[in-house]
Amino acid sequence: MCDVDKFNRIYEDIKGLTQDDTMQLILEAPSEEEKRFYEMVGDYLLQKKQQECIARNVF
Repeated sequence: MCDVDKFNRIYEDIKGLTQDDTMQLILEAPSEEEKRFYEMVGDYLLQKKQQECIARNVF
């Protein structure tokens, strides 16, 4: 059974990452798979910020 609370906490931690944080994670990733994962996380966070800007007509 999945520990839902654990993954909710991880999600909240990930939402708080900055661009610098994701860049550091990408640069220091020990494997290509982890690097790609952190790149996707960074892309997701950027998309969320873009959606917020569009919603506020700030673009």
